[in-house]
Amino acid sequence: MHYYKDIIFERPRSVEIRRCGLLPADLHFHTRHSDSATRVRDALKLAARQGIGLAITDHNQVSGVTEAAGQKIRVPLIPGIEVSANDGPHILLYFYSVSDLLDFYQRHIEKNRRDGPFTAIRLDTPDILDRREDYSCIAVEAHPCGYAFLNRGVERCVAGACIGEEVFSRLDALEVICGGMARSHNLKAAGLAVAHGLGRTGGTDGHLLHELGGVVTSAEADTVDEFLDAVRARETVVIGLERPLIEKAVMGTAVLPHHLPYAVPILQARWEQSLPRIRRFVEGRLNW
Repeated sequence: MHYYKDIIFERPRSVEIRRCGLLPADLHFHTRHSDSATRVRDALKLAARQGIGLAITDHNQVSGVTEAAGQKIRVPLIPGIEVSANDGPHILLYFYSVSDLLDFYQRHIEKNRRDGPFTAIRLDTPDILDRREDYSCIAVEAHPCGYAFLNRGVERCVAGACIGEEVFSRLDALEVICGGMARSHNLKAAGLAVAHGLGRTGGTDGHLLHELGGVVTSAEADTVDEFLDAVRARETVVIGLERPLIEKAVMGTAVLPHHLPYAVPILQARWEQSLPRIRRFVEGRLNW
C-alpha cells in the first residue's frame, strides 16, 4: 500500500477544501482552442460554481487563456499552456501573468509549431526548459509515466534513453494525479516526485466539461502568485480520482475528430520521435 500525506485519491470537495484555508484548482484542462469542444465561458462558469481555480492548458496554444482573461467571470485564472516537446514529453508551463505567457508563446512556441497544431512542436524538452528561464513560470511534467504506448512522459523518455535523467532537476513539479491515467501510473509519478525532490500537482487533463474539477491541486493561497509560489515550494495537496475506463473511451471518441484532419503531420512527428529508439535497436542488433 502506497501512502502520501499530500496526495489523496478521493473526489475533491471544494467547500471542505476552502474551509481548510486552501485554494483548489484544476491545473490541466483543455478547451475548443485545442482538441476539445468545451467553450471557455462554460469552463469558467462551472469553475466559479465549484469554487475552484482553473488553468486552461491548451496544446501549444494560448488563445483560450486570452479569451478567459477577457471574461468577467470571477475565477482564479492560472495562465498556462501544455507544450508538446519534439522528443516526447508534454510540459505544463504556468505563468504569473498572461502577458508573460503571450510573450513566451509568440517568441518561442508559435514559430515552432507544426501543421498539426496539437502535435509535437520542433523543440526538444531541454530547449523548451532553456527558453522558459527568462520568465517567471513553473515547469511541470504532465502524466510523467506516459500515455498508453505513446512516448508522452518524461519517465518513459528517460527509460528509453531519449532524454537524460538530469531533466528532472530542471522541473519544478510532476503531475502526480492525472485524471486520464491509471492509478498505477499516478502512484509511480508520485514516487518519482519524492525521489527527485519535486513539487506535486494534479489536474483532470479534461476535454469534456463534466470532467472539470475531478482532480485539483490545493494550496494555502489567496492569489495566483501565492498559489504558484506554493507549487514551487512543494507546499501543495493534490486531491482527485482517475476517470473510469468508459469515461476515458468517451473522451477519446470526442477528441478524435479534432485530430483526424492532422493525421499526416501527427504521424510524421511520431516517426521523428521514434527514430532515436529505432536507431539504437538497429545498432544493438548489428553489434550483437
